[in-house]
Amino acid sequence: MTPAVPPKPQAAVLPKPQAAVLPQMKVDLDCYPCFLRQVVIAVRLGTKDEGLQEKVLMDVLKDLHLMDVSRTPAHATTFIHRKIRHLMGKDPFRDIKAEYNSIALGLYPVFKKTVSESPDPLWTASRLAIAGNVIDFGIFTSVDIEGAVKQALHNPLAVDDYGRFRDAVNQADDILYLLDNTGEAVFDRLLIETLVSSGKRVTAAAKGGPVINDCTAQDAEEAGISGICEVIDNGSDAVGTILETVSEDFRARFGRAGLIISKGQGNFETLLQASEKIFFLFQSKCDVVSKVLGLSKGSMLLKEGP
Repeated sequence: MTPAVPPKPQAAVLPKPQAAVLPQMKVDLDCYPCFLRQVVIAVRLGTKDEGLQEKVLMDVLKDLHLMDVSRTPAHATTFIHRKIRHLMGKDPFRDIKAEYNSIALGLYPVFKKTVSESPDPLWTASRLAIAGNVIDFGIFTSVDIEGAVKQALHNPLAVDDYGRFRDAVNQADDILYLLDNTGEAVFDRLLIETLVSSGKRVTAAAKGGPVINDCTAQDAEEAGISGICEVIDNGSDAVGTILETVSEDFRARFGRAGLIISKGQGNFETLLQASEKIFFLFQSKCDVVSKVLGLSKGSMLLKEGP
């Protein structure tokens, strides 16, 4: 893997500019083909029984009208995947999650060396964390990890608030790190290690139950994160972080955190207007989110919250 290109010297960080307030995310007509594709991906991962695959698909389609389409796509996807797990009686992503944790752990030593040899480890680790967001089997059936890493390390981000991110990290004592996908969590480990080595107290938050290929506390342990910082779960099996569904303990930690680092598109959808002290690190993977952002699909972002 090619080492990171040293970042250009950063100019003094100016006060946060006034930006247009992004609209609240909600289900769009273009979400429905993605919902269907997600069901197909899940049933094919969960069983080879074509009869069961078809039954689950048809049962989910029959109940789509029960979704609250006034909320975010993540709310709708939560409904869909809860139903899939109920109908199949299992977590269809369990095996592929373990597989991609293993793949990412095999790559970890190379990326760790890239971070440690960088003139700005925080810059490099944050870029690698964004690259890791490509590992998403809720949306993709295959991923190009090496291509994502090269893009993140050598190309400009579509939104790059790194200067303010660096300052926010320097000023924060307690950082709440919202994990996203399994496999991706190994890339998050690189950024968490960098934060901890600079004296920050980091708490990594995983999901409270299986949902798509999102990282649970067990997955975070397998990725090696529990040996670096405290790992908690948010008490919810929702896609993203839907604050009305999380535990009281998590909600309290969210409120008192000095800085929140939010990984993934689902967390962006659900926390877009939830906090002034949050930074979103993710890849825009769908047309609907990209349209809200005014960016092309596949864009990578390190974006300060509202």
